[in-house]
Amino acid sequence: MGAAEYRGQPSPVLKLRLDHAVELYQKRLAPYIMTTGGPGGDPSFTEAGVARSYLIDRGIPAEAIIVEDKGDSTAMSLSAGAEILRRMALRSCIVVSDGYHIFRVRRMLQQEGFTAYGSPREMGEVGPLKLWWLCFKQAMGYGLWRVGVRV
Repeated sequence: MGAAEYRGQPSPVLKLRLDHAVELYQKRLAPYIMTTGGPGGDPSFTEAGVARSYLIDRGIPAEAIIVEDKGDSTAMSLSAGAEILRRMALRSCIVVSDGYHIFRVRRMLQQEGFTAYGSPREMGEVGPLKLWWLCFKQAMGYGLWRVGVRV
């Protein structure tokens, strides 16, 4: 899953997610890596495009990278990503994101008809209050999605 990029460089969170995806690819647990995320604050770059460049710089072949660069929310990225996976005749995937985000992402992909596994990135140093806030935001996002709000 995408995360912020800053002037064409992945944010620290995005780097950790991408590094974890590289590990899964190198272990042959995933034949492809899909990068997601549209333009954020800088319309010159997309999260997915920046992620693709980062992966190529780490030795991932360009043909193994699938780019979904239109989504501006988890729901939009997953909807577009699910369509790409369907066109490729893929039925399962490993979601790389933050641990508190994976539950919601897996449920959304399951509703799209996919078997989705989660593989969280390293968390690093996160204080208990920040972790509570991040989990709360995901719980709210999940609740809103369940009632039809695309977040």
